[in-house]
Amino acid sequence: MKSLEVSAKTVKEAVELALNELKLTRSQVEVEVLQEGRAGLLGWGGVDARVRITPLPEEGGNVPAIAREVVETLLRLMEVTASVEVGGGGDDQSPLTIEISGDDLGILIGRRGQTLSALQYIVSILIGRRFNSGVRVTLDVAGYRKRREEELRNLTLRVAELVKSTRRAITLEPMSSMERRVIHLTLRDDPELATQSVGFGENRKVVIYHKREDRG
Repeated sequence: MKSLEVSAKTVKEAVELALNELKLTRSQVEVEVLQEGRAGLLGWGGVDARVRITPLPEEGGNVPAIAREVVETLLRLMEVTASVEVGGGGDDQSPLTIEISGDDLGILIGRRGQTLSALQYIVSILIGRRFNSGVRVTLDVAGYRKRREEELRNLTLRVAELVKSTRRAITLEPMSSMERRVIHLTLRDDPELATQSVGFGENRKVVIYHKREDRG
């Protein structure tokens, strides 16, 4: 997390404003006073205090343990009963993988996995705040993501054969960015076909087309 500079009438007020904005406590930051505040004479010539607040890295933190705590807290607030398994370290070499398992967890998945994607984003943000840095997180519920990826790969291969035989492009249904990525990766090394994302927002789709097709 980057440093934050804040101005106020006094150093104390500036620090409090910064802590409120960062949602951190005084023990979680380093405070650098850039300028002491000075009261003016009869309201003239005063100078605001200015401070730079830098979040401190959380010492001795265990990423998987904290990730479990964050997810279990969210589930408790949502009144959802489930178990949480966490693996990986949360870095580029070993992304943090979180598996939520239990009964009747459709509420955590949502239509086309939209709730699951939103939940993953929230969990990533909350864990990152605890460590004042980015943490790579992959969240799955009852194996949904793995099943969905397998379904998408099978769908992609079937559509690919159709495109090859007809030489006509086929546009798939709207998908999330993670689902579109599965399509792109599945056909990445195909010598005859190519893929392209089109559209905007939730209506973004993948087009599968033959490289020799005239698309102009």
